[in-house]
Formats: sequence, C-alpha cells, structure tokens
Amino acid sequence: MPRKEQGWITFQTSEEERKILEEFSKQSQRTKTEILRELVRGLNKESAQQPSLPTQRYETEEAWTSRIEVFARKKPLKVSSRNILKGIIKRVVTGAVNTEVTLEIVHKVELTSIITRVSADELGLSEGTEAYAVIKSNDIVIARD
Repeated sequence: MPRKEQGWITFQTSEEERKILEEFSKQSQRTKTEILRELVRGLNKESAQQPSLPTQRYETEEAWTSRIEVFARKKPLKVSSRNILKGIIKRVVTGAVNTEVTLEIVHKVELTSIITRVSADELGLSEGTEAYAVIKSNDIVIARD
C-alpha cells in the first residue's frame, strides 16, 4: 500500500519493451521501479539544465536512444555487504575532518553516518540526491531500559 504522499503510475508497454526493462533490471541488479524512478528524475535534471523546452511534444527516437544508452552505461554497484538501503540525502554537515551525512530511507526514517570530508567530496554528496547506506556489521546489539 503506498504512503499518502505517493501515487501510482500505470502504463501499457509492448511485450518487447517489457522484456527490455526486465533484462536491464537483471543486468543492473535494480528493480524496475528503481530504474523508472531514475529515468523520471533524470528528466527533471535535464529540463533544469536546458533553458527552453523543446517545441515538439515527443522527442525523436534518436534522442530517446541516446538517453537510454547513457543510462545503460551506468555500472551496477557491487559490494559484499547484503544490507544496502537506498535513500535521499537530507543533510550534509561538513566539518574540518569529517562530514556527517543523513539519509532518509523511508518517510521519517533517517540514518546518519560520519565519513571523511575527502570521501564526501569525492562522492559529490549533496542534499536531495540519492545515495546508499551500506551496512556491514558482525553484530547488532538490541537493548531495553
């Protein structure tokens, strides 16, 4: 069941388009939903970079092919950790040596990590962008008052 802030988008595809999406999903080790969200978010970034909108209602097939090729070049993240949570960066607090990064994993659920300032700079972390919390631990301790 979607949260109140979310909505559903349903659309029809051809069998060929469905197979392309499923194959890409397997190759990139991402869900179909993640792939489609990333494409939609990419459209928003592209329109922000372009001062004027295209006059045509639909892009040419070549434009879409080019966009898909750029998207397909992204290599999937491969790590040994099995606890990987995708989120949106809510806060980045940069200090002299370390940077505190807070990710919102789901509505009102946040994780905060302290990483080196150099790592944060190399990753290009900024508020509002997607990132992953990769959790590697040998024990998890649970406590009660």
